[in-house]
Amino acid sequence: MWDDKRYHTLSYELKKTFGKKVIKLSLDGGFTCPNRDGTVGCRGCIFCGEEGSGEFTSSRALSIEEQIEEQKKLMGNKWSTDMYIAYFQNFTNTYSTYEDLREKYYKALLQKGVVGLAIATRPDCLPDRVLDLLEEINQKTYLWVELGLQTIHEKSSRFIRRGYPLSIYNEAVEKLRKRNIKVVTHLIFGLPHESREDILESVRYVANTNTWGVKFHMLYIQRGTDLYEYYLKHPFPILSRDEYISLVADALELLPEDMVVHRVTGDGKKELLYEPRWTLDKLRVLSGIDRELKMRNSWQGKKCK
Repeated sequence: MWDDKRYHTLSYELKKTFGKKVIKLSLDGGFTCPNRDGTVGCRGCIFCGEEGSGEFTSSRALSIEEQIEEQKKLMGNKWSTDMYIAYFQNFTNTYSTYEDLREKYYKALLQKGVVGLAIATRPDCLPDRVLDLLEEINQKTYLWVELGLQTIHEKSSRFIRRGYPLSIYNEAVEKLRKRNIKVVTHLIFGLPHESREDILESVRYVANTNTWGVKFHMLYIQRGTDLYEYYLKHPFPILSRDEYISLVADALELLPEDMVVHRVTGDGKKELLYEPRWTLDKLRVLSGIDRELKMRNSWQGKKCK
């Protein structure tokens, strides 16, 4: 129903909007996080490594222009296109001064072929002046803002050291929606002590926010993180590939058909990934999800109320 997929992919959405393949270029804006600098916490979320969530970004030692050129060459080996979304990915990409953010965002937009911005951040890092800047940019180019919710359950949010309550996420979504800014929510499947129904409850909640997009991630344990140290001392069950595929299919059925699915499986750096190793075979996971939906004769939105 969405080209060759049974769910509404980002690739489909961007091709529909721009008329051709558009790819994301992952950038390191040189930011930190209030969950690391002592404002909220000092060690970040429990699963977060020293590079934030940007293990595949270019080096922050490079300028924005140099990173974009490097990413173009890297991604050009896989995709042939001349249209790009500049993706400020790791750490908290609205956590700086207004002047610094403005300079970096516009510098990215000035690069050849860049047709939009994606900005990953925390719901508690959207002060009014930053929202004003995002609204200004949204009126000039294609923009979306990604919020790392991960779970709606308070016990799990404390375990992962998220550092803000669910109400802050709700407020951020409402503020962004009022300014017509597209919102993408991140959810993690497989957090310790969350049942299948707990996970699907988070999916239903996000589905009912009517936000623009969603990302599903499998929890992976990366060496060098506090989660890795916790897992060595307190091993907990990890979803198998088949369990995860079935869970993603369940989740897709609950989403509105117009919600854009940016990701259905996460990427872990091979040399850092401890568990689950099956996530390294991304194509097998993606084809497994396609096969599961086909076997069920199902699709995104089938069970959305």
